[in-house]
Formats: sequence, structure tokens, C-alpha cells
Amino acid sequence: MQKNVEKMTINYSPNFDLRKRDKNKIKYLIYHYTGMKNDNLAIKKLTSFNSNVSCHYYITSTGKIIQMVPDLYKAWHAGESRWANNKSLNKNSIGIEISNPGHENGYRKFNDRQIKALINISKKIIKKYKINKKNILGHSDIAPLRKKDPGEKFPWKFLYKNKIGFWHNLDSKRIKNLRGNMSEMNLDNFTNFLKRIGYRIEYSNSRQLKRLIQIFQMRFRPELINGKCDLECYEIAKSLRNLK
Repeated sequence: MQKNVEKMTINYSPNFDLRKRDKNKIKYLIYHYTGMKNDNLAIKKLTSFNSNVSCHYYITSTGKIIQMVPDLYKAWHAGESRWANNKSLNKNSIGIEISNPGHENGYRKFNDRQIKALINISKKIIKKYKINKKNILGHSDIAPLRKKDPGEKFPWKFLYKNKIGFWHNLDSKRIKNLRGNMSEMNLDNFTNFLKRIGYRIEYSNSRQLKRLIQIFQMRFRPELINGKCDLECYEIAKSLRNLK
């Protein structure tokens, strides 16, 4: 039986660096949501000279894939960003925008057609550029004090089951019973675990610390996002700290 493969269309954005980059320098795959109410508004923004934003691939609300910037050119999607020892991740990443209103406009679950398209294009990118699973990230991972996307409804665990990205291997029922307060010493250990995973932890007050914890919870414990570091969060971070 012949598979029904969605044909990719092209709608180039003017927002990219003209200098071509070496394909060997592409080592990150970054997921975003558009935060726009519909496809028309999102596409208009991503292709506008005045917006200064773009992406390499756009996935519509019906699961169609649009290429907006060729892979070997730097799209403007990550902005001020950090992961591990790298800064300004635009220069060595592929950015995928997925149509979703986002937290400001009625955030909703990503639909099956979008996820199917995302898995399809992601696997091709991962194979082509040999991207490490640890370098498949959300915008919020690389800019936690600025961004929330792709948010808690993004199916990280499902993608992991399809060999995309990373997830912990702890028993979900067991660690759920670990929810509760932690000591300050354990909180220090927790933030050190996050650094070892790749997060760059820079906060100057309790509000920013709460935001960092929420970002971690959005990705790895989306059932409860309260900004409190409990033993469940601690064990999840601990299990991921030596990820290769």
C-alpha cells in the first residue's frame, strides 16, 4: 500500500542571513508554537520584512508543511538563547514553527495531523544532520525566562516513543507519589542537574527561579505546573543528568 505523504510547499521568508552555513554546524532542532490566532496571521508575520522573525519549516493547523527558509541559511527563530556551551542558537539550528494560538490566545492541544507531519519532517532533519537526541529542544528550553513555547501540551513523551528527543525512564506512578516540598540543599542539587542536562540556570530572584521550574515541568511533568520543585521533579532531573 502506498503511503500518503504530504507534499511540502514553499513560501520563502525574507528574514534570514544571506551567508550560507556549513551543514556540519547544524546540530540543534528547535520547536516553537506560533502564538497566533490562525495560519494566515502566522504566515503573514513570518514572511513580513518588518517582523524580523522566521523559521525553516512551518506546520499549518491542518498538518501541511511549508518551507520558509532553506536549511543551509540561518533563520531568525531562536533569538537570545543558550543551551549547554552554546549561545545564540540561530546559527546552528533548524527551527520548526507549529500553528497554535499559544498561551495568550487560547492554547490548545496539537492535533494528530500536525504531530504526524512533525514526526515526518523531524526524522528527516535528524537523519540528514545527525542531530543528537539531547539537542532536540523547545524554545522555552533555550530561553526559559522569555518563552513558554511549545508549552505543556506539546507531546514530548509521544515524540520520544517515536525516537525523537529525550525523556526520563522513571515509573510515572511511582514518582507521582514523590510530590512534596524539598530542602534548600536538594534545590541546589536540582538546579545543578538542570545545568548538566543543558539548561543555563541564571536567575536573580525567587520569581525567576519559579519560572525556570515551571519551564522544566512543562516539558517533563506537564500534569502539574506549579513552579515548586518537589521530589518528583528532582528525580526526573536526576535521571536525565548524564544523558548522552
